[in-house]
Amino acid sequence: MTATDLRRLRAGLAFTAPWIVGFAVFTLYPVVASLYFSFCDYSILQRPLWIGLENYRTLAGDDVFWISLRNTLWFAGAAVPLGTVTSLALALLLNQDVRGRAFFRTLFFLPSIVPLVASAMLWLWIFNGSSGLLNQVLAPVFALWGGAPPAWLGDPAWAKPALVLMSAWGAGHSMIIYLAGLQNVPRELYESADLDGAGAWSKFWHITLPVISPVIYFNVVMGIIGAMQVFTTAFVMTGGTDGNPARSTLFYALYLFSSAFYDLRMGYASAMAWILFLLIATLTWIATRVAARKVHYND
Repeated sequence: MTATDLRRLRAGLAFTAPWIVGFAVFTLYPVVASLYFSFCDYSILQRPLWIGLENYRTLAGDDVFWISLRNTLWFAGAAVPLGTVTSLALALLLNQDVRGRAFFRTLFFLPSIVPLVASAMLWLWIFNGSSGLLNQVLAPVFALWGGAPPAWLGDPAWAKPALVLMSAWGAGHSMIIYLAGLQNVPRELYESADLDGAGAWSKFWHITLPVISPVIYFNVVMGIIGAMQVFTTAFVMTGGTDGNPARSTLFYALYLFSSAFYDLRMGYASAMAWILFLLIATLTWIATRVAARKVHYND
């Protein structure tokens, strides 16, 4: 290595040193430490005590852990498809050449940048069982069958569907990504399809979807990661980490947070965090395998 190469190396390391130090201190060390703590009995107030796989064995027999896992998988299984369909449908509509297109794009994107706590407070009012806006709209429909609208967040059967419905409120981020993908679809493909007499559905199914399939794959994977870590909306709208009503909204991240910061069982919470990591990695791998034959990349 010449003297010039050494000077360039030192200069490069000097410029990247702040990032390297920040990564090591705030990311790498916490990750390694949490792995170690997952094998320890650790309450912050005392030194970690090595107990091997005891935390993981306790989790296997923890009924509340399994309830939180089922609730989270149920939420992800409903919220990810709903968010995908909603954001793609909005992107297709907003990709049309109509007057005021920029205004409508901004209008549909705005909800996704509203702080989650503010959105949760707004939806608390919407989902109010007695005076909420949603039930005022639905009351005449339910009255036709002699019934009443659900209590939503006060009913264990409807609490998770309510949170799934609210999750579609933040579809703006995915919508913008879909819009970018739609605008990269070559126009000549549509023109050739028109010459062959293809209809709107045929063009969507055989041209649009294959071309934007990498974008769909990306948004689905990001949706899975986000849904498996749902926390803020459930915490605010159900009044804490109890998962009210009747633990129907006790999600994995809520139970992890409660174990770590309410019960001070940091080792137990670290074990939960690593199980969540492995679960998300597995779901991402499954999504990748399923999409292997469906995702088309332009070389």
